[in-house]
Amino acid sequence: MGETRIGWRTAAVAGAATVLVGSGAGTASWAAYRLLTTQAGTARGMIGRDTSKPPEADGIYSPHGYRRWRTGEHTDLHLMIFGDSTAAGLGCHSAAEVPGVRIAHGLADATGQRVRLSTKAISGATSKGLAGQVDAMFVAGPPPDAAVVLVGANDVTKKHSIGRSAERLGAAVSRLHGAGSVVVVGTCPDLGSVTAIPEPLRSVVHRWSIRLARAQTAATRAAGGRPVAMGDLLGKDFRAAPEQLFSADGFHPSAEGYALAATHLLPELLRALAERDMAGADISS
Repeated sequence: MGETRIGWRTAAVAGAATVLVGSGAGTASWAAYRLLTTQAGTARGMIGRDTSKPPEADGIYSPHGYRRWRTGEHTDLHLMIFGDSTAAGLGCHSAAEVPGVRIAHGLADATGQRVRLSTKAISGATSKGLAGQVDAMFVAGPPPDAAVVLVGANDVTKKHSIGRSAERLGAAVSRLHGAGSVVVVGTCPDLGSVTAIPEPLRSVVHRWSIRLARAQTAATRAAGGRPVAMGDLLGKDFRAAPEQLFSADGFHPSAEGYALAATHLLPELLRALAERDMAGADISS
């Protein structure tokens, strides 16, 4: 997620056509268009523009705690986070709340290993930005052992093509997987759970979220990655407890919301790493 100021109007304009499929032109169509664009403005005003930065969280995490990473220092496992502001942890107040940190701590506790966390995610990014993030990874050094990707919400609010968004995600996953990284993708969250978005605009973005998540799932699997259906797994919880699971802006998750997301991402990542290690053992034996 991230910058939403322009995206809501784009979603509303396209949503007017979606809602009115099969209806006549003229007064009804114009009224629906005005309603959705007005609602987009209302949502934009309520959510606002969060210009804050996520807490700095990169470093080495082990069962014994945290330390800064130094160039050339050895670690057992390198975890890298790609995507948008939800991947970076916008809405968190401390590094301990950031989803990447929760996952890194979980990996360290489960394996006893020293885990280096690196974050390439950028607030406001869409699937278009993934190629640049992966490029930056290759420039900085060797690929990570494990990668987590969270992206999609901004593709919905900016009404990017679902097919092209999924293709871009698949291309990024393919590059990471081809370089030897285990890749877990948290697919598009259910924006229909964001109560700051009024109806019927909320129903429009809900449907787009579902369609994009399904396309992302297929693209991720085809590219060798492991999808985690964040909308299906978290949507009901966020609807049931928005005051607890959303941050103050009503759009990004709170610390509790990120913790819930991490509980679904971590097991899939552990399974993927275990399967990779088993495959490697079979080859060497």
